[in-house]
Amino acid sequence: MSSSAPIRLGIVGVGKIVRDQHLPALAKDQDYTLVAAASRNATVDGIANFATIEDMLASDVQIDAVSLCQPPQVRHTAARTALLAGKHVFLEKPPGATVSEVEDLKVIASRQGVSLFASWHSRYAASVEAARSFLAGTTIRSAAIDWKEDVRRWHPNQDWIWQAGGFGVFDPGINALSIATHILPPMFVTSARLDFPENRDAPIAAEIAFRASSGQTVNAVFDWRQTGPQTWNITADTEAGAMLLSSGGATLAIDGKVVHEAPDTEYPALYRRFAEIVRAGKSDADLAPLQHVADAFMLGRRNVVEAFFD
Repeated sequence: MSSSAPIRLGIVGVGKIVRDQHLPALAKDQDYTLVAAASRNATVDGIANFATIEDMLASDVQIDAVSLCQPPQVRHTAARTALLAGKHVFLEKPPGATVSEVEDLKVIASRQGVSLFASWHSRYAASVEAARSFLAGTTIRSAAIDWKEDVRRWHPNQDWIWQAGGFGVFDPGINALSIATHILPPMFVTSARLDFPENRDAPIAAEIAFRASSGQTVNAVFDWRQTGPQTWNITADTEAGAMLLSSGGATLAIDGKVVHEAPDTEYPALYRRFAEIVRAGKSDADLAPLQHVADAFMLGRRNVVEAFFD
């Protein structure tokens, strides 16, 4: 692959997120040519399709990079296969089921001389950088995360999210953590309560207390049972005013006045970043959001709640 030629991309796991976000973003990006897809139950029109990543990589289709969009429980095996085949790898969030397996992928990518990208899409929401700049210029007294949505709306009939390693409410909650770890001071979990439906292996709600290294408290509430309008907010009490980063990072308000908002460009921005690191010969695989999820499970008190049915 020359430095100016489009990156020949194969995509793995053709589900809702691929059709809603990845394919539209790739269709408009001249840095890529989508050449193949691998999925057990779906295909993408106009390109080569395979049942597995192994079949795709063993074919005569020329591929420079792969975008992995399967459930996190199976992503390590696929990523390892691609890296050992000399392919650059884009990991949908969360980048894996555990911290240690993604650390392993980082080592393999470095050894193979290819790029690994842990793609935290919410970090690329329209007003996140504006929020980061605002907070960098003031003193934060405390912060809070309020992330509530309807699992039936966003993950209909997706059994994997309720299985061990499927993250449960941390699947959307990690989006909040990806923003928080980008705009707030370094922090760590001090306590957590995880609500598990009696018929599920992953939590439907969580409350987490953090303490920043400089002493501030950060409290997070994640819930998958909200109906009606969805809530994706991060607030901060600061010496320069009350900050509200809402709509998943799209809108920033200070003391109730909107100071920044713009249309959604998260996935186009992700693919621009991936092309950038591929052409620069480096990786971008920050694991701070995933580490916080692991710590919440480590310290969390398990609370059993009523059974949940889709």
